[in-house]
Amino acid sequence: MSALTAQPPRREPRSILPWLATPALVVFVGFAVIPLVGVFALSFTTWDGIGAIRSSGLTSWRSVLTNPGLPHALLVTFLVMAVSWAVQTPLSILLGTFLAGRQRYRAVLGVVYFIPLMLSSAAIAIAYKALLDPNFGLGAGLKIQLLSQDWLGRPGLAFGVVVFVVSWQFIPFHSLIYQGGVQQIPKSLYEAAQLDGAGRIRQFFSITLPQLKYTIITSSTLMVVGSLTFFDLIFILTEGGPGDATRVLALDMYKRGFQASLMGPASAIAVILVLVGLALALLLRRLGGRDAGASQLEGV
Repeated sequence: MSALTAQPPRREPRSILPWLATPALVVFVGFAVIPLVGVFALSFTTWDGIGAIRSSGLTSWRSVLTNPGLPHALLVTFLVMAVSWAVQTPLSILLGTFLAGRQRYRAVLGVVYFIPLMLSSAAIAIAYKALLDPNFGLGAGLKIQLLSQDWLGRPGLAFGVVVFVVSWQFIPFHSLIYQGGVQQIPKSLYEAAQLDGAGRIRQFFSITLPQLKYTIITSSTLMVVGSLTFFDLIFILTEGGPGDATRVLALDMYKRGFQASLMGPASAIAVILVLVGLALALLLRRLGGRDAGASQLEGV
């Protein structure tokens, strides 16, 4: 009787999640993978951007790799990356921790701090270039000698201005990331620390920073990889000058491709940028990926 009343096993419905991801995959392939393959193929050609595309083998790669300006552009790119990371990360963590509080005025300040990210890089560069003009800028208007220097005409000052403007624009974004990370930390940890007599500074270094480890890795990945694409802001502020003091690799690619009409070498530089960005992203992912996976398994 029990055998007759037993029902056949249920067939679980097929998951529709892969089908939901199909539109995103199509967009990614169409706007990322195919153009990247095209740029890679273009790096083995000679093309001025208008005429016929002619295959030239490794000519473009030789011209790029043997150019003495490539190591300098790479050095400037990594310097901008490292210094901007060193400036943005601690300030973003402090601002994110501060904005994670429950006071109402902090929500208002969070909106105010977020304004620079809403502006375009071109508009920011134009505004700062006007403000820093030694003859008609802020320093000349207020008659402050310290602000009336040739900020964009001296290599050291120009580099500092680029790092400052980049940090000013993107600190709000990373502060928002850290704000979300701090709000996910269990309040019981802070309550236990207070019972043990730990002050706010001790709580910050013993609880907040360790709990933000993976948030720091995520923010650093976005910061480092994003710094490889700095172009419009630097182009408007300094055009890579004075001399080559702020000529990053992305700007070098633009000048070769659209000013010198050398699309082959410009494509080779674009491939180098992609490879460098991929290597840095994998390195940062490896720093926190294994521990993150282990913690997820422990949670299961």
